[in-house]
Amino acid sequence: MAKKSDPEKKVVADNRKARFSYAIEDTLEAGIMLFGSEVKSLRGGRSTIAESYAQAKDGEITLINSYIPEYTQASRFNHEPRRPRKLLVHKREIAKLSQAVQREGMTLIPLRLYFNPKGIAKIELGIAKGKKLHDKRETEKKRDWARDKARLMRDKG
Repeated sequence: MAKKSDPEKKVVADNRKARFSYAIEDTLEAGIMLFGSEVKSLRGGRSTIAESYAQAKDGEITLINSYIPEYTQASRFNHEPRRPRKLLVHKREIAKLSQAVQREGMTLIPLRLYFNPKGIAKIELGIAKGKKLHDKRETEKKRDWARDKARLMRDKG
């Protein structure tokens, strides 16, 4: 079953393919350093994090290849849509994440981009390991069986 998001969180972008392609071990909430035009554009809700990933380097975590479209009313002070964005995480968490990426072969995948109840843009990162093709098939079989089972139970009353 899919998790229901909190009613206070306004989800801007959701990476639905990540849960299919990766086995997610742990999740982490992080802040993002954004320009004003990026925040305005995010409120419009047309951003994408499907092809993006996070990278731990030089004691910082950076979000790579996320797409936030240009804000049309920003004139010459607009931002670059696919620029790398720094994520705001505590130093101990950065050390833990970079260790997991280097030693254990994990990947940092953005799962959801949202505004918290205070109106601050946050991103939910997943510490994940890539699935093989047979693992993806197994996941699909389980999901199909759960759907069929629910249908059968509903029909029987």
